[in-house]
Amino acid sequence: QVQLVESGGGSVQAGGSLRLSCRASRTPFSTYCMGWFRQAPGKEREGVARISNSGQTTFYSDSVKGRFTISRDNAQKTLYLQMNSLKPEDTAMYYCAASRSPCYATGYVLGNFDNWGQGTQVTVSS
Repeated sequence: QVQLVESGGGSVQAGGSLRLSCRASRTPFSTYCMGWFRQAPGKEREGVARISNSGQTTFYSDSVKGRFTISRDNAQKTLYLQMNSLKPEDTAMYYCAASRSPCYATGYVLGNFDNWGQGTQVTVSS
């Protein structure tokens, strides 16, 4: 089972950027499909982006496409989310998650992801 710890959240103004990191332990990290999810107060947790175990295939939700970039460094056992052109509606707790299923099969179904981090808060002010 993989353990995940997120970092990099913070408060920024609209139009700003943040880079989230998710460090994994108890690998093998390189065999997992990895995803970023977020949950705003009073809303359901939603998928933001996911990346195949090799890093060659990425998927994005429509709300972040063109602004966010997901990447991974398997040697460092770390997942990243580069967030640019941030909007107030991006404000949420951001979670990374790992799935033993391939990314093309997981979608953003929460139950398809076996391991979750504790989250890192992102706040975007207008």
